Amino acid sequence: MAGRLEGKVALISGAARGQGRSHAVRLAQEGADIIAFDICRQLDTVPYPMAAPEDLERTVKLVEDLDCRIMAREADVRDSAAVQTLVDEGVREFGRLDVVCANAGIGGVAENAWSLTDEEWEEMIAVDLTGAWKTVKAAVPAMIQAGNGGSIVITSSAAGLKGMTGAAHYVAAKHGLVGLMRTLANELAPHFIRVNTVHPTGVNTPMIVNDFMAQAISSADGAINLQNALPVEMVEPVDVSNAIVWLASEEARYVTGVSLPVDAGLLQR
Repeated sequence: MAGRLEGKVALISGAARGQGRSHAVRLAQEGADIIAFDICRQLDTVPYPMAAPEDLERTVKLVEDLDCRIMAREADVRDSAAVQTLVDEGVREFGRLDVVCANAGIGGVAENAWSLTDEEWEEMIAVDLTGAWKTVKAAVPAMIQAGNGGSIVITSSAAGLKGMTGAAHYVAAKHGLVGLMRTLANELAPHFIRVNTVHPTGVNTPMIVNDFMAQAISSADGAINLQNALPVEMVEPVDVSNAIVWLASEEARYVTGVSLPVDAGLLQR
């Protein structure tokens, strides 16, 4: 039986590991070909190990093992020219672009908003908020020109819908994505391009599961609230991927402008 995204092409940022890799594999399982990119190097203000080139190579193999096509490149989501070059190359190779997963992001914690350094604030906003805008900016013209409609899903966070002590830069960036999504949903509606955000709780990925984050959360005396209502510590990357598959499919053809929690009830606490 044909997958829900058979014949579609999806662009995924931050695809080397974690949620991005899961999205690439899950969308490929539904028949999509993949345009993937990741920076694949360490950033100065990120306190945990980031993805490496071999991680992106692993994503490529997992997609190819599903008999789907994938074009993967190392590119910085903050670099408009690099992202545009990647999108243009992918559209030339695959002939279309239907789905955008603006997923690339970094995390971090601080004692409070006023103890953040300028560098920590600016790099977080540049990657998590401006990077999503640059991804969409590069992709939308090709989607409009093709005339096939489409779906853009921006990865926010539960922290994009509530304040969380100890992560002002992250919370601000993730809230900003909701405003970007709501504006794009209106601007792109005439082209039948739908735009939504997903809002995960803590996800079992290297961004959360690392020595730095474990120490930060355990030493925060409950200030960093990651307590879900459902009795699970974290959700899995595929749980977010499944929501993205639905939002990208015809099953959600009239769903746009929505902030969809995948949060195990965290926002109800």
